[in-house]
Amino acid sequence: MKTIFSPTFMLFLSITISTTSHAAPLKPRLVVLTDIAPNHVEPDDMQSIIRLFAHADMYEIECLAHSTGWSASNTSETYYKLIHETIDLYEKDLPNLMKRSNQTGHLHDDEHQEIGYWPSAKYLRDRAMYGSTRRGYRYIGASNVSDGSNKIIALADEDDDRPIWVTVWGGGNTLAQACWQVQQERIAEELKAFLQKLRTYTITDQDGAQKSGNVINWPESSHQWMRREFEKDLMFLWDECAWKFQNGTGKNNWNEYETHIQNHGNLGNRYPKYKYGVEGDTPAFLHLMPTGLNDPDVPNQVGWGGYFEWGKGPDNETFAYVNHQGSANKISTKYQKYFYPATFNNFAARMDWAKDGTGNRNPVVVINDDKSIDMLTKKPLQGTKVTLDASKTYDPDGDKLTFKWWILSEAGTYSNDVNISNSNSSSATVDVPSDSAGKSFHVICEVMDDGTHNLTGYRRIIFEPTD
Repeated sequence: MKTIFSPTFMLFLSITISTTSHAAPLKPRLVVLTDIAPNHVEPDDMQSIIRLFAHADMYEIECLAHSTGWSASNTSETYYKLIHETIDLYEKDLPNLMKRSNQTGHLHDDEHQEIGYWPSAKYLRDRAMYGSTRRGYRYIGASNVSDGSNKIIALADEDDDRPIWVTVWGGGNTLAQACWQVQQERIAEELKAFLQKLRTYTITDQDGAQKSGNVINWPESSHQWMRREFEKDLMFLWDECAWKFQNGTGKNNWNEYETHIQNHGNLGNRYPKYKYGVEGDTPAFLHLMPTGLNDPDVPNQVGWGGYFEWGKGPDNETFAYVNHQGSANKISTKYQKYFYPATFNNFAARMDWAKDGTGNRNPVVVINDDKSIDMLTKKPLQGTKVTLDASKTYDPDGDKLTFKWWILSEAGTYSNDVNISNSNSSSATVDVPSDSAGKSFHVICEVMDDGTHNLTGYRRIIFEPTD
């Protein structure tokens, strides 16, 4: 596929300078199920969709479905129109946002989109639709078919090897309905193939009947039905940690949102003040942000959207990738705290672009001449030394860069310390432990610029030593 960009293209959140003609990586495919609601009800979905649109060059946004959840027991035209209102604002800011990648025009709306490509407002409008209009498992069935459930099925049927990430900001009834439809209409092998094409990241469980204190009547939830019925084939991330951290931390740092997000461009002018918390749904798409930090298909790698371990969920009945308690909760919280400044600065810099058509862009991390954002794997002999060279890393804006090489110990299977020499320079040396054969450890190269706002780039190098 040809690129529409100038001789520069983005590999991570910016268009990176290149003299070659090869294409940038393809975006992750994203479906949003949102219970977006007016400010007086709950404004956090509006906050999150504004942040999403400020990163629209990073995701192939396949569907924006208004569905039910805690903020919308039933869908309504008033609520649905909020999606279109935000798209209208995106359209006004789009000329400025496109300057970030030197993009002119929208030639590839109907093709597989590369990272760095900003879709047109028409593209987004064509993908806004209604999902399930009623909440709860009891409504799953022939009378619950929606444009949203049909769209999920159609997306899975496309000739595209990329997984479809269904991010559930409210209730997942629309996804459950799609699964039910395929279960009724197709043979077992076809159902399996459909489910294995999907991934879902749910912000808590908002499809069940609500009791005091947001305690769920679990059997009422179509989420529980999906987890039980499709445990082996549907990747299901059930977040009960990252969204709470984002909610509370955003609220505690609201002055930063007032200063750097609100009144920045048309999207910023619409960014509402919190009622209960700030952007509780944002971790659902931060998890698959193509930063070079993590592979979204590996929930225990740790990324901007948290950390997960396979286990029994809060319903104490069904299994999924969870983080509600124990080590998973502690690890997720630890790294949400660590990465929060980077995720906020990334948003703030993009809102500068929306407002002024200028701003900061992220460093491009190049490891041993590899400019991609792919995970790198090394299989050295145990007891040896491996040098990792990031000296060709650069900043699109010419900012000064600082380097930090560190071990993300929770992601690997090697439990002892790993020494990294020159860990604050562009070239670092990893001492591969003499007892590490057959195990793994993960090295993160983190590069920060000194621009406004300080932006970060990452690469992950997975070591699998041999003997």
